[in-house]
Amino acid sequence: MPAISIRFNSFLLLLLLQIAVIPVAAGQLPELNPQQMNWLGDRIFANECNRNFSCLTSWNEGEDFPSLGIGHFIWYSAQQSERFEETFPDLLAFYKRHGYALPEWLEALEKSDSPWRNREQFLADLDSQRMRQLREFLGSTTELQVLFIVERLHDSTAELFHELEPSVRRSVEASFYAIANSQTPYGMYALIDYVHFKGTGIATSERYMNTGWGLLQVLLELQGSAANLDEFVAAATRVLERRVANAPIQRREQRWIAGWTNRLQTYLPN
Repeated sequence: MPAISIRFNSFLLLLLLQIAVIPVAAGQLPELNPQQMNWLGDRIFANECNRNFSCLTSWNEGEDFPSLGIGHFIWYSAQQSERFEETFPDLLAFYKRHGYALPEWLEALEKSDSPWRNREQFLADLDSQRMRQLREFLGSTTELQVLFIVERLHDSTAELFHELEPSVRRSVEASFYAIANSQTPYGMYALIDYVHFKGTGIATSERYMNTGWGLLQVLLELQGSAANLDEFVAAATRVLERRVANAPIQRREQRWIAGWTNRLQTYLPN
């Protein structure tokens, strides 16, 4: 089974994506150096796949879509409409934007839709040539997947606080940048991973009983508490427990809460 290696250097970061200090009204997001990016990618891969090569192409029981890559990016089939944000087609576009050639069968798809209609069909295809090519491609291009995940956080800052009333916005923005700059790189890891893991909280589709569970909801939950990593983890835990309580019974989300809360604990330095 091939080992997965996530390796950045300064030239690669500058060539692919300028992840630098980005000034925004309320503060700045700190720059992550190559060593911190290596650590971040390994941490996300451990969270999603326990660093398992075969897990790069997965379809989890109880879900209606495959999860691909070190970040388990979601891919929907044609005409599929789901509550959760689809990310794999955006990742493919990101590859192309940075000059990476996709496997031929991916390039040949007329639309960026998943070719598997259900989990049974996907599992039956696990040992096919195209699936092996996909795993090898994803396993050899981990640096792009990490950059894509980091870019999602940077891209979200413009709209994350847009709909908030001014007084609330100031407080939530201050918390966001305080967390980002906490105990580098852990603060950025907490924000980056949570957005990747549970979304920004902006999309109204990603809600149960009109209540979201993304980063915005965690930051709102944090109001009145100190803006540090311990309080962020506590607020995120409450938000995810609320999501489970609000979820449709048939989804049986209680089975996932222990894993989710364990993941939140990795945001805290040992």
